[in-house]
Amino acid sequence: MSAPRSGRRAGVRLLSGNVTSPPPGGQFPRNAASHPLDTRDYLRESSRVSSIRFYILAALAERGPMHGHALVALAEQEHVHEWTDISVGGLYGAARRLAREGLIEAVRVERQGNYPERQVFGITDAGRAALRTLQREGLAELSWRHDPVDLAVSRLDPDALDELEEVVRARRDRIAAVLEETRRHRARIRRYLTVAEWIATQHGERRLEAELNWHDELLAAVPDIIRDERTRTKEQS
Repeated sequence: MSAPRSGRRAGVRLLSGNVTSPPPGGQFPRNAASHPLDTRDYLRESSRVSSIRFYILAALAERGPMHGHALVALAEQEHVHEWTDISVGGLYGAARRLAREGLIEAVRVERQGNYPERQVFGITDAGRAALRTLQREGLAELSWRHDPVDLAVSRLDPDALDELEEVVRARRDRIAAVLEETRRHRARIRRYLTVAEWIATQHGERRLEAELNWHDELLAAVPDIIRDERTRTKEQS
């Protein structure tokens, strides 16, 4: 199931598209489609572990010295922006910061044709120590990103209750579509992945399944929610 190191995660793209979501303000909008939520948030965790530092140090430790453009090309090939919280465009700045901290260092300068010179960076001993720390923390730390839909569901617009079922069903159907595409895509790329990478990408799929189950429960509860909201509104008026 493993592939040559040059093919690791080649073509990995776990998610695409948006899920219609209420805004963080707590009310369901009248036009739900005008408030898209990036579905990649379902695959990301809020964490003290710096993913971009982790990624650069791990890439240099595994593949050897690289220049910034090669790092960006690798990240784009692996589609890390779709299954981590890494911004590919932020790799250059992160590499400069790591160099200032002494975790990576310039080992040579390269020039190809008429292109500008490029500094090639390698990981230092301090960088390897930092990488080991990040690896331990990444495995040990538990964290979760709060979803603004929870607040939105608990703070409904009394004038838009009739639209609640439609909005929830739209969310549910979008998540189901993303989950199905994720399953198909993982099946297509399985031969490129190591055992660990296959399990890691499965994490996002399992979280989407949990989201879908919760939305099914929410959809089933919509009549009770509406009845309760209207009863409380009458009591408060």
